[in-house]
Amino acid sequence: MTATLRCDLCVIGAGAGGLTLAAGAARMGARVVLIEQGELGGDCLHTGCVPSKALLAAAAAVRTARRAQEWGVLRTPPGAVDWQAVRRHLRRAQAAIAQHDRVERFEALGVRVLRARARFSDPRTIEAGGVRVRARRFVLATGSQPAIPSIAGLERVPFLTNETIFDLPELPRHLLVLGAGPQGCELAQAFARLGSRVTLVEAGAMLGREDPDLVAPVRQALSADGIEIREQARVLAAEPGPVLVVAGRTGEVARIAGSHLLVATGRRPTVDGLALERAGIAFDATGIRVDSTLRTTNPRVFAVGDVTGGPPFTHAAAWQAGIVLRRVLLRMPVQATTRAMPRVTYTDPELAWVGKDRRDLEAEGGTVQVLDLPFAQVDRAWCEGRSEGLLRLLLGRGRRVLAVGIVGPQAGELLLPWCLLLARRLPLAAMATAIAPYPTLSLVSTRAAQAAFEPLIASPWVRRLVRLLHPWG
Repeated sequence: MTATLRCDLCVIGAGAGGLTLAAGAARMGARVVLIEQGELGGDCLHTGCVPSKALLAAAAAVRTARRAQEWGVLRTPPGAVDWQAVRRHLRRAQAAIAQHDRVERFEALGVRVLRARARFSDPRTIEAGGVRVRARRFVLATGSQPAIPSIAGLERVPFLTNETIFDLPELPRHLLVLGAGPQGCELAQAFARLGSRVTLVEAGAMLGREDPDLVAPVRQALSADGIEIREQARVLAAEPGPVLVVAGRTGEVARIAGSHLLVATGRRPTVDGLALERAGIAFDATGIRVDSTLRTTNPRVFAVGDVTGGPPFTHAAAWQAGIVLRRVLLRMPVQATTRAMPRVTYTDPELAWVGKDRRDLEAEGGTVQVLDLPFAQVDRAWCEGRSEGLLRLLLGRGRRVLAVGIVGPQAGELLLPWCLLLARRLPLAAMATAIAPYPTLSLVSTRAAQAAFEPLIASPWVRRLVRLLHPWG
């Protein structure tokens, strides 16, 4: 006989969104069931953000060692790499963070954790591991998985994805990276710095969503790391080896051979096996359909994170979880707007953005003023030997901040005050009058904001006002 659990909230998926929901709801006094067939922590902890950023940190250390002579530090040989030690570094980082995602921690909060595959049996019931769960509300937080492109012959070629590349026993001799989005660029640079030969293949433009002016320093850095970048290169076929057969800009066909192939061509929502049709939940290849409150076409069911086809970021899933908590448990009329949703590509230099894309703003037909402040105008950048960065402001009428882009060292860290400015609709003057400690890279933000007011300060009417007031000293 199948046991039946009744609860206030049933969460399917234990990634960033699901864990935030389960812990938050339990602390607020709700009866919570959390269902996860794999390990708690999701893609971010096990095969995504955490291992990739730990790998990038190791790669950055190699670059620093190899540049040490520029600062008068002598070491021979510079930047030798022990791949097994790098792998241990990745595992240590994962193990430390995994302590926050242990089953015991959630059970101590009062969450009932079911380690099983979930499947809807009707619009308000889920079955998992021989248990039937009936809840007042459900939240789908099942995330996403690598999207594998349809390429002739690829099914006969062993290839890597983000789910398998961190388990390689040896450093690749020549890594072919298919896809020059954020993930492809990050891993290409990391392996190049660790000693692999890397070829990056992209059907369109590298980091095609981003502002081309901000992408340029990233492209230059990847090239300087020895990466062969092939843009506008359409893959016609894949062959064992591995070998990619590609057509270039002018139609010329080339064969690119390597020792390993990494497929980094995007993500697709994980909905397989959920039997969403039984619950009346609409979905397509891009994800589960949700409204502005993250409610699905079944009024009892919400969805957060990658499975919705929205911003594919861990921080987006966690933020959406907070929206659902307030909506479901506190009945607050909140909506999931993405006006201030940041994104960061963790190459070196990093590329960060918050606000609408420049193309979208220009397509809307409004006035868009572009203001750039180079990192070279900030003293700390010269002290660090990293003056190649740029902060770009996109301003509307009345100097209203529409978007901010940063390319440079620690761009992701520098983006936070701009996220706050956009989220709270603060005026640019709030940034311009803030006191940033000297000498820090954060001065790039305050000085960019101040630069927007320079035409006003030097205007004829301000000069006349000063002359008028000066005699009254």
